[in-house]
Amino acid sequence: MNASDPSATMTPASTPFSTLIRTASHEQHTEAETSTFMSDLLGGRLGVEAYARYTEQLWFVYEALEADTARLTADPVAGPFIRPELLRRTALERDLAHLRGPDWRATLTALPATRAYADRVAECAREWPGGYVAHHYTRYLGDLSGGQIIRGKAEQTWGFSRKGDGVRFYVFEDISNPAAFKRSYRELLDGVLADDLEKQRIVAECKRAFALNTGVFRGLGEEFPLSA
Repeated sequence: MNASDPSATMTPASTPFSTLIRTASHEQHTEAETSTFMSDLLGGRLGVEAYARYTEQLWFVYEALEADTARLTADPVAGPFIRPELLRRTALERDLAHLRGPDWRATLTALPATRAYADRVAECAREWPGGYVAHHYTRYLGDLSGGQIIRGKAEQTWGFSRKGDGVRFYVFEDISNPAAFKRSYRELLDGVLADDLEKQRIVAECKRAFALNTGVFRGLGEEFPLSA
């Protein structure tokens, strides 16, 4: 283990799992947040078409995350994380109807990297509840945190009505206190039904989730390169 890794001295036995998973995935998280595509989008250097294309890719990921929630609710590992106030697919569909028009499904396409990401999420949902928790954590807590920066930039840059269609994905109407909700979510992580080996596997899947997300950003960056 690399001594420079901030998680090198942490073990599940001595550290809350929510802290372990956040610290261990810090490098991958930072790489995703600072991708060229996301930097250009947040910097106002890309147009609304790039934002719409990104929103399309999110739909595929959240369709995979939320397609099997009815079954997962009963699972002792994944079940506690299935919270209706988090579900995003319906909001995404409203955003896409606003961005692309009522026939948005007819032109919806996934980048190869998006398909790989969605397929992995769906695989975990079917076969590995712990892996599903890793993807659930990386997506929904990110939406409640950094996603709000994207919402603000979209409202400012492209004139979307505050909390209206176009940015509804980022608006959690049923979560009145996001900070308190995130604390309760981290408590769920700390109490997840998994032994130390399984927790390490979940951490590894969390890193994989960020890497898959970065792959989507890379693909979008290739579609929307800035002119020299």
